[in-house]
Amino acid sequence: MTDMTHMRVRIKRKAWVALTLGVVASAVCAGFASSAQAEQTGGTAGACGDWSAYRSFIERFMQADGRVIDYSTPAQQTTSEGQSYAMFFALVANDRASFDKLLAWTRANLAGNQFDAQNVRLPAWQWGKKPDGSYGVLDPNAASDSDLWIAYDLLQAGRLWHDTDYTRLGEALAARIARDEVVNLSGLGPMLLPGPQGFKNGDVTRLNPSYLPLPVLRALAHDVPDGPWSKLAGNAYQFIKAVSPQGFAPDWAAWQNGQFAVDPKNGDVGSYDAIRVYLWAGLASPADPLAKPWLAVLGGMRAKVEQNGVPPEKVSSATGASSGEGPLSYWGALAPYFEALGDEHGLGLARTRLAALDVSVPGHEPVYYDRVLGLFGTGGIDGRYRFDEAGRLVPAWRTACD
Repeated sequence: MTDMTHMRVRIKRKAWVALTLGVVASAVCAGFASSAQAEQTGGTAGACGDWSAYRSFIERFMQADGRVIDYSTPAQQTTSEGQSYAMFFALVANDRASFDKLLAWTRANLAGNQFDAQNVRLPAWQWGKKPDGSYGVLDPNAASDSDLWIAYDLLQAGRLWHDTDYTRLGEALAARIARDEVVNLSGLGPMLLPGPQGFKNGDVTRLNPSYLPLPVLRALAHDVPDGPWSKLAGNAYQFIKAVSPQGFAPDWAAWQNGQFAVDPKNGDVGSYDAIRVYLWAGLASPADPLAKPWLAVLGGMRAKVEQNGVPPEKVSSATGASSGEGPLSYWGALAPYFEALGDEHGLGLARTRLAALDVSVPGHEPVYYDRVLGLFGTGGIDGRYRFDEAGRLVPAWRTACD
């Protein structure tokens, strides 16, 4: 089977277009302005206005039928990841019409119309243009991080929009994930496989640290208390701690001989997947007992940005050796991380760079991954949403904007 995340990394590297000096200069000016406004308003006023970045994302990347497209890929691919993230953003924006379109497209095309509370199937992770020119599923394997996010989105939609149909589907999907994508590792307990197929080979189980957002696991534990989610949250922290000895998370790791180990396929590199580990840690509620320890084991990235002024594109989780400069998407992921750490310098750098998302450059199309992580990051630091200690979504439209 195709190594789904390895393919994602190759796509993201190819897709990223370096910002020109003119864009960076414009972004610096805009970034200082937005930082100043955020300091004056505390982010609340901005959180209650129209979310123009979300609207731009929907207009650019979502078709009228609810399909999210990464145009930078030869296959014009759609992933379950893209669908799940867009559903989350639609919740944050209180855009139920788009949420329903995204869900309907996912049901019809990634789950073969087997996606209801009585018969739920894990969505295929990749859909797009085939070699013969037709469109359809390119890889039928599922991606567990996307599945978790979709289950989370449905459960939160049921609560926020008072519709038990969403809730029942979310519960059914969570049960299917627990059955097909959670494995009990000897000596540890439950752990999330990256997908149902292809990640166990003999005594080696390959794992992905970026697939385990603490708020999502907490919310599943709250809403589906008979599942493995509470134990999985604790094990996820132990996992991140063990594989990040220098304060940097790797893209991949493994469980072998009763302990966490370097991934035998991709080694200890941390790059485009791992950057989300810092994002999820930064977004966790400060009231969560694991939030502070989780951030503490990821301190290497903060120190590296403080030293160099930019996040590294690649880093060795074992030695801390780094290379390259991370693209704009990295700043989106790191903004909530800096905010949670109380690092005003790092947060200021992130705001300045993220202002480039609002700068239109002739001849340069918006990059999917930049926009996705940009929405997570700016939405978080601007107060458009947060997670409570139980992992539940608290959008501004339900609190600050009443």
